[in-house]
Amino acid sequence: MASSTSSPAPGSRSKKPLGKMADWFRQALSRKPTKMPASPESALSDVSQPSSLDSPPSLGPSSEVSPIPTPSPRVASGGSSSSSSSGRWSKAYDVCVCHSEEDLVAAQELVSYLEGGAASLRCFLQLRDATPGGAIVSELCHALSSSHCRVLLITPGFLRDPWCRYQMLQALSEAPGAEGRTIPLMSGLSRAAYPAELRYMYFVDGRGPERGFRQVKDAVMRYLQTLG
Repeated sequence: MASSTSSPAPGSRSKKPLGKMADWFRQALSRKPTKMPASPESALSDVSQPSSLDSPPSLGPSSEVSPIPTPSPRVASGGSSSSSSSGRWSKAYDVCVCHSEEDLVAAQELVSYLEGGAASLRCFLQLRDATPGGAIVSELCHALSSSHCRVLLITPGFLRDPWCRYQMLQALSEAPGAEGRTIPLMSGLSRAAYPAELRYMYFVDGRGPERGFRQVKDAVMRYLQTLG
């Protein structure tokens, strides 16, 4: 008995697979290509790391922003350093004390006064600070040229000593026009006995308070302050 079911025509059988293939090609072309990770680690990093556009990068230890350094204030010379600027320290001594041999004790007392206290003046006393074995005249000239001020301890013994007169003339020749550098301290003499070479400058009277030591110190300090 012949089956009532009719078999499909050969043409209809071939059209269905071709339609499926066309749909598959359309889907394949419409898909965006997927980027394959180069390694499992890079794939994990792509998933775990947020995009740079989403959040700012974290600052690690090596990328910390260092603060702008504050410039340190320039230390100004103050107190005793105001007179101890480069001008003062350009010479080895602040004061050279010229005296006669018989006035050595009085010269030592004056030097002790000038070197003490907050001022701490640097004094040259020939018998104490001269170089052993050095020539006397050379040592005196070096001391005068290495000192800012000169104190002449003028006493009767100073006027009698030719060597003291040489010290006085040498001190005047070192700074003939410098006011305040040569400071005469007269002791045990009347005004009439004041040396003629020094008549153009005032002297400190040793009969005053503290034997004039305070005035000498103030005069030296005033000159040192002019050095800047």
